[in-house]
Amino acid sequence: MTYSLRVAMQMDPIEGIDIRADSSFRIMEEAQKRGHSLFYYTPDRLFFDEGEVRARGWPVTVRREAGNHYTLGEETEQSLAGFDVVWLRQDPPFDMGYITTTHLLDMIHPQTLVVNDPFWVRNHPEKLLVLSFPDLTPPTMIARDLDTLRAFKARHGDIILKPLYGNGGAGVFRLGPEDRNLASLHELFASISREPLIAQKYLPAVAAGDKRIILVDGAPVGAINRIPAPGETRSNMHVGGRPEKAGLSARDREICDRIGPLLRERGHIFVGIDVIGDYLTEINVTSPTGIQELERFDGTNIAARIWEAIEARRQQN
Repeated sequence: MTYSLRVAMQMDPIEGIDIRADSSFRIMEEAQKRGHSLFYYTPDRLFFDEGEVRARGWPVTVRREAGNHYTLGEETEQSLAGFDVVWLRQDPPFDMGYITTTHLLDMIHPQTLVVNDPFWVRNHPEKLLVLSFPDLTPPTMIARDLDTLRAFKARHGDIILKPLYGNGGAGVFRLGPEDRNLASLHELFASISREPLIAQKYLPAVAAGDKRIILVDGAPVGAINRIPAPGETRSNMHVGGRPEKAGLSARDREICDRIGPLLRERGHIFVGIDVIGDYLTEINVTSPTGIQELERFDGTNIAARIWEAIEARRQQN
């Protein structure tokens, strides 16, 4: 590196992050190491004003000290077109507020490199992009109509039901062959949202773990396995899943080879995919996680690989 980048981080409030697990923190830490300057703001401080996409936020420095992990400079208002890189890193839910931020960031990309590409983040929410690869995924249905969902359950017996735009394992239910709660759950979800639900055939292989594979610019750089807690279907670390070291199987590489070119072409520099057994279940492009766990297990600098990809793209522009 012989030059520095001006980097803006659009993310959730920095005071609440877990510095041992948060991928945004690790990205910021590596940016500083490489000589890049950081500006931080939350999505509610992003706005459009008379032809400019702007944000109110702070210069920030980060450090790996629990309880003292960041220092903010003086609050300022900035035109995001003046930055080299903007990171789109707030967590879902993938609602209209989230979608609006992608429309605004579209206006400055690619002159300012937005990671991941906001157009394709908007069009590739995690549980929808996998529909482009039906031969890699378990049997899947997206529907709102109860009778349609009942038919899917009758066909497959044991299913997973979850909100289409949820995250972190929230609202994920397993409905076994004898379960009679589909109508009640449908009623509950319908009272909260008008969005469809996603149903997938239950994969018993989840008991052995749900593998998170990280891809950088379309290429796999490593994986961790997430083991569900006893008595739990969900393997998400937010709900007690235990990470462990994992390698890439031949099937994992086959999946990555299939999806990698599309991810690279559409500006998805940092992606986390979920694989259970032989099946791809999600392609996470909005706010992927897993960098720190993978670095601890493999001893590799994944954040550096991500920044190398970004720096290479900036040099091409």
